[in-house]
Order: sequence, then C-alpha cells, then structure tokens
Amino acid sequence: MPVDCGFIEQQIAVVLTDIGADCIKIGMLHVAPAIETVARVISELAPTVPIVVDPVMVAQSGDRLLDGCAVAALRDILLPQAALVTPNLPEAEVLLGQRIDSRAAMMEAAQALLALGCPAALLKGGHQPGGTEVVDVLASAAGVEYLIYPRIATRATHGTGCTLASAIATGLAQGLELAVAVRRARAYLQHALESAFALGHGDGPVNHLHTVAPFKGS
Repeated sequence: MPVDCGFIEQQIAVVLTDIGADCIKIGMLHVAPAIETVARVISELAPTVPIVVDPVMVAQSGDRLLDGCAVAALRDILLPQAALVTPNLPEAEVLLGQRIDSRAAMMEAAQALLALGCPAALLKGGHQPGGTEVVDVLASAAGVEYLIYPRIATRATHGTGCTLASAIATGLAQGLELAVAVRRARAYLQHALESAFALGHGDGPVNHLHTVAPFKGS
C-alpha cells in the first residue's frame, strides 16, 4: 500500500533528528512525490551523509514497480544525491533507455550511469542468462572493474538486491572505502546465498544470519 508522503517525511525527520545516520540506504519508492519528499528531507537534515540507492524498479517477475514519472524523478532528482546506485540489468536498461546484453555493454552502461550524476555505480549482472559466473561491474572515478563470482543454483534469491545495497551501506557507515565496502558486501551476499535453506513454495530469502555464531550455552 502506498505510504502518505507526510508520514514518510515524519519518519525520516524523527530518526535523523534523534539517532542520526552514518549512511542511508534507499529502496523502492513507488511514485514521484515520495521520491521528491525523500530527496528533499535528506538534503535538509543529512546533506553530508552518503546515500546508497537501490533503484527497485523491476520485480523478479518482470513487472514494472514504478510509473513513468517516478522513473524520471529517481533518475533526475535522487541519483545526483547518491554516493552509489546499484541497479540490476533490467533496471539499468530502464534508467538508460538502452539494451544491455553483454559484458562489453555492461561496462559501457556502468560508465553511462555515472553521467546521470551519481559518482559510483554497481551494475549487477545476475539477470544475464546462463553461464557459471555472475559478473557485476563497479564504476567510479577510480575506474571500472569486473567483480566475478560463481553462479549459485538456488531459488532462495528473494531480496538479494536489497541485501547487497544494505550491506554496502553498512560498510560505508563503518568508514570503509567504497570498493572495499562493495567487495565485502558481495562476499556476504554470496555466502548468504550458499547457506540459504528453502522456505515455502516460491523464491525464498537468502540467509542473512550466517554471520551470527550459534549459541553454545547449556
């Protein structure tokens, strides 16, 4: 259900004026007014806090989650405020208006994302069909690099993008440099996929708790 923009603003203000934030991660914002509200309040209350934007625009089913005006607001208002944007291939295709169907195209697309005003982009390649590897591309002022990981055969893939963006934001909040935060977060996600167990009949969640040591009390 859509959340009222006034309530969104109140939630952000209550947190930022009390607890504060060392990094902010933004996920799906369905409509342009919500995007505009979030961008405005953060710029007013936390203008120097780094922002990781996970542009949740296309569901795993392929359904579009944002209307046209929201896509434009995300691209033109929110991305220029972000320290990092983390689109998957379908989302990057929507943002850039171009097809991305090869590693070379991913490299070009990652650089094109920087032209939207965000200083760094992590283009996630998990939607590329087939193969034994997943290739992500990290682009920033420091250059462009491939991040390559074994593809894991699992249906426990629900929330992978949200998990990765949140883990990167955690690293940035702890003071890690961007590339280090991305690599650590990607390793965390990889093990969360490897150690996940089946829940229900659909796409289950990754195992977020794999870093928590089991209780050994009597």
